[in-house]
Amino acid sequence: MSIAINKNKCIGCKRCLAVCPGSLIKSTDDGKKVYIKYPKDCWGCSSCIKECPTGSISLYLGADMGGRGSRLTVELKDDIADWKIEEIDGKEHSIKINRKDSNQY
Repeated sequence: MSIAINKNKCIGCKRCLAVCPGSLIKSTDDGKKVYIKYPKDCWGCSSCIKECPTGSISLYLGADMGGRGSRLTVELKDDIADWKIEEIDGKEHSIKINRKDSNQY
């Protein structure tokens, strides 16, 4: 598993860099964007995906996860986490989770 960072959507806030437990995300030389330096070492914890305010990071869903090349992203709106799976044929699936209610126990 690995992530992909959409350079066109990245605003260079570096929030993903701060939360990556493997220190795999690095800042570009000019400091305006980030990239994953060691994609094969990413274990898919999704910390960076949840932290990104622009939704520019996606997780590749490999065949072992039933994804066959699909990507997983999340959009955070207030207490709602809208997880989206985009298949390679363009189909999208959405799972909305109320983050506040899901952590009350």
